[in-house]
Amino acid sequence: MRGKPSQRDIARVAGISQATVSVVLNGKADEYGIAAATQDKVREAMRQLNYVPDVAGRSLRGGRNGLIGVHTYERVFPVRADDYYHEFLVGIEEKAVEMGQDLVLFASTQREDGTRSIYGAGSNRLRLADGAIILGLERKDEELSRLAAEGFPFVFIGRRDIPGAQVPYVAADYAGAISGVVAELSSCGHERVGYLGGVLRRGPQEERREAFGRFAGRARMRVELEALLAPEAVTGAWLREVLGAGVTALVVESFELAGAVAITAAQQGVRIPGDLSAVCLDLPPAAGPAAGWSHIAVPRREMGARAVELLLGLLDGRVPTDRHEIVPCAPLTPGTVGLTS
Repeated sequence: MRGKPSQRDIARVAGISQATVSVVLNGKADEYGIAAATQDKVREAMRQLNYVPDVAGRSLRGGRNGLIGVHTYERVFPVRADDYYHEFLVGIEEKAVEMGQDLVLFASTQREDGTRSIYGAGSNRLRLADGAIILGLERKDEELSRLAAEGFPFVFIGRRDIPGAQVPYVAADYAGAISGVVAELSSCGHERVGYLGGVLRRGPQEERREAFGRFAGRARMRVELEALLAPEAVTGAWLREVLGAGVTALVVESFELAGAVAITAAQQGVRIPGDLSAVCLDLPPAAGPAAGWSHIAVPRREMGARAVELLLGLLDGRVPTDRHEIVPCAPLTPGTVGLTS
């Protein structure tokens, strides 16, 4: 086939009418009662033809109203200052103000069971806005694939690699930050280390864990203990197991787990960093039990701002729909507690 594939080509490959293809691509399939099997045929034909929706052209034809949507897959919208996702939202708001855009928080996407769905009401609610920024740990890859197939402009905060779909995203450079963590551990003389991760595994968590294992191996460190635990499972017995394995430094994936380690260590009379050095791969709360730990900081506010910039670039046709932007994390902050030789 010569040239860029068209809706007519999709209709031919799918064996349906061009009008039906148009309805599906415009996100109105449920509204017009188009069967799910027919929608799947359209998406499969798009995949075969390597069809990429013309986001900029769609925006020019439909006009722009200066509204950016924000959708989260979290059960509670991150409006509280102590919510992990709050800083992302602050970055989004600050950049939207700077760029003269209004924000629409799609709270109505929450269903009765507390989960959220873009298509929960039968159609794409996000279409009230010019485009949307999406965040949250819950995986709804089928919804993101559907948005991409419809040509609706969106940006995901966090890495999302979905086969057959072009998902633009802004992610943190965990690998770069953890390289610095391992280098600092090595410079302090730590040769036997442990890794503590959470039981809920998503892309960012696995990226951090994989990067640590890779860089520790290059530095010839021995990972004596690797555990995936909920905070309540960080007990005195577990901490004694860590020390019994000869671990001199513990790398902790999240501030919730860091807090659990700090509390348990205090209860057991284990000094951090005197008896065990520790690093948190996120920023512990200033008033939390792990305050002062050595840590890296995920650039959440900057990631939110960059997501707005990327979305506006998509709407203007200045960047492709497969753009991925990686934001550096801050270097390891030594803190007043955490690392010792």
